[in-house]
Amino acid sequence: MRRSGSAVLGKFGYAVVCLASVIVLVTSGYAHGLVGAATGLEGGANLGGGVSPTGAMNILLMGLESRTNFQGQTLSAAQLTQTHSGSVNGNLGSQDTDTLILVHIFAGGQHATGFSIPRDDVVNFPHSVTVNGAVLTEGKIDAAYLYAYDQYISQNIGTMGTTPALYTGANQAGQLFTVQTVEQVTGVHIDHFVVSNIEGFLQIAEQIGGINVCIAPAPASIEPPGLGFRTGSNLVDLPSGNAPLVDSNSGFDAFKDGYNEAKRGAQYIHLQPDQSLAFVRARDSLPGVDIGRTARQQAAIDYIIYDFKHRNVLTDPGLISSMLNNAKSYLQTDQGFDLLNFAPQMQSLTGAHLKMTTLPDAAVQNITIPGYPSMQDANYIYVPNLQQRVNAAFYGTAAVKATKSVTVDVYNGSGASGLAGSASQAFAALGYTAGKADNASAQSQQLQNQTQVFYGAGAETNADSIADLVGVMAPASVSSLPAGHVEVLLGQQVIALPAGLETFGATTVTGQDFAAAAQQDNLPASEIPPATTAGAAPATQSVNAAEIGAPAAATAQSTAAAQSAAAQSEMAQLTAVMQLATSAGTATTSSSYKGPRPADVPAGIPCVY
Repeated sequence: MRRSGSAVLGKFGYAVVCLASVIVLVTSGYAHGLVGAATGLEGGANLGGGVSPTGAMNILLMGLESRTNFQGQTLSAAQLTQTHSGSVNGNLGSQDTDTLILVHIFAGGQHATGFSIPRDDVVNFPHSVTVNGAVLTEGKIDAAYLYAYDQYISQNIGTMGTTPALYTGANQAGQLFTVQTVEQVTGVHIDHFVVSNIEGFLQIAEQIGGINVCIAPAPASIEPPGLGFRTGSNLVDLPSGNAPLVDSNSGFDAFKDGYNEAKRGAQYIHLQPDQSLAFVRARDSLPGVDIGRTARQQAAIDYIIYDFKHRNVLTDPGLISSMLNNAKSYLQTDQGFDLLNFAPQMQSLTGAHLKMTTLPDAAVQNITIPGYPSMQDANYIYVPNLQQRVNAAFYGTAAVKATKSVTVDVYNGSGASGLAGSASQAFAALGYTAGKADNASAQSQQLQNQTQVFYGAGAETNADSIADLVGVMAPASVSSLPAGHVEVLLGQQVIALPAGLETFGATTVTGQDFAAAAQQDNLPASEIPPATTAGAAPATQSVNAAEIGAPAAATAQSTAAAQSAAAQSEMAQLTAVMQLATSAGTATTSSSYKGPRPADVPAGIPCVY
């Protein structure tokens, strides 16, 4: 398992529930009859495989805003109405990933931990994408899928037409780009993914007859004054403005499925399938917004696991097969995700052994983001802190440490000025020995559009970590490279630093930007960089002389001095971050319900807002 080399209008939280269903619905003893149905889900992109189905693994859950299936066919009018997703003549959404959740399954399957990644986090992408004539290198993380999807369509529609194959390829392109983006932000390798659109979860909810939830009215005091929140606002997903209730974002209405308004307080109620979907989709009416939605997602997955075991659903092969067959048009995994071999180890997983939280960010309003026609609300992220949290939760340690015994050579294939020098400085800051920083013509490997990572003898472990940082699926061994050397060949379309090498997630975000947002949001100290870092300019500045190979000794000396200073600054920053007393996977927020539980709520099922 590879680890790190360095320390919204989101509506669809059903991807996590889809994973719960996939985990448990194939664990019965009727595996032979389910092989065809299970393999039918493996229509997504190929991540290369290689991980044991019984070992530890990282799985990315993606929930699409899309109102189409993976072959480009629009949901029917009935489906759109039932899922509160508009009409066939209205806005059919886009291919944004409104839900991104990274889950680590520990070996043996008895424990799992996960992080929800806010969809509005601003990041650099692994390589540039061209959308509507604009070349984009950064944006909100949820747009990665959409941008790669749209680029594939524009590049291939002339030869493929509007065929199912075109949209299958476009979805696979979006899946790969999203996986690479998440890898370089979190610094960990992703082994598999599960992706669903809105209809995928509804199909499963209908098969199991809905879900039970313990829900409590949220106090108005949780949210800042002046936003229109009142006690119990979370019980109904209110529409915008003066629109009728039927036009609310998700259609969630706890009263519709039995919440007793006179009784109030936390209540354990059964949600019909459409309200089950609405429960995990609702966002804007919840305290904490994305954090509140994450709590609902966890509650849903906890109940599904509990219910499948409690009712012995796994003894009904007809129901299991029906679930798989009905969901395959709206639910996909990567090629090679062997569910029938993976799922049996998950039989011991319970809600009490699944820990989930949301990765921290600093919310900002009315900022300019490339690719968006108007000012946006978004999130700034502090990448070293995120990577430290994820590695600590997944592997029990901050990160696989960089080492001076490994030399990193960087070559620029895009021609973007100073990029090799900037990347070289970033690797030096992490603790590697800075090697060559030059143009791609100075090395012997075949240049591609995307970045490649190669390594010599003795450098495989660090090459794995470096690959995660730059969004590469797997590094390659090259016998001609010197022992202890890793070569990073930045691709032709790579014109900005990968997010894993950026301190604050995106090229345009500075330390001052993050510090201002963090102060406004009253972030805890564990989520804020040291003051000396936050108040300084980013340490990874372009070093043009290193890239163009200027022969003057003075230039070389100044370059070395700049790299050394940058390394010292970044190392001081990372050291301080590693010493912070963060507790990944156990974070609590003001939006967490801590009141009394009704007597009829099963153990392990949380009460949420």
